[in-house]
Amino acid sequence: MKIWTSEHTFDHPWETVTTAAMQKYPNPMNPSVVGVDVLDRHVDPNGKLHSHRLLSTEWGMPSIVKSLIGACRTRTYVQEHSIVDPVEKVLELNSTNISFTNLVSVDERLIYKPHPEKPEKTILTQEATICVKGVSVSSYLEGLMENTISSNAKKVCSQLL
Repeated sequence: MKIWTSEHTFDHPWETVTTAAMQKYPNPMNPSVVGVDVLDRHVDPNGKLHSHRLLSTEWGMPSIVKSLIGACRTRTYVQEHSIVDPVEKVLELNSTNISFTNLVSVDERLIYKPHPEKPEKTILTQEATICVKGVSVSSYLEGLMENTISSNAKKVCSQLL
């Protein structure tokens, strides 16, 4: 299992960053996300916006991965649950893969909050847990996926605003 963490500070207020984060796909800097479908969206009695989205992704997998899964299929799906709390100014996004779960699980959590000392800035805290199952080269594959997540996070942060 690999755990990857990152923190990024945006030079923009929480409202701007949150709006951009909720609209970040499709994004030419991360072309692997090819579709986003809203499955459910509602505001709870406390005024929090809850969203459940399905992300369709297309990955160029290394040949070793294709041989391990025994398929050429590269379309995968990720479910994302988010809660926007406009009073506390917190956006929390949790996502997990729903494809190839017998081989790998990737759970990602992103939290956007105003900077505690500089309210005109926003802090993104990101964590991903990667677990490749039942494969003797799992640590290699976990590292490969960790590098991909890290690379994509940097691209998205640079393009978000």
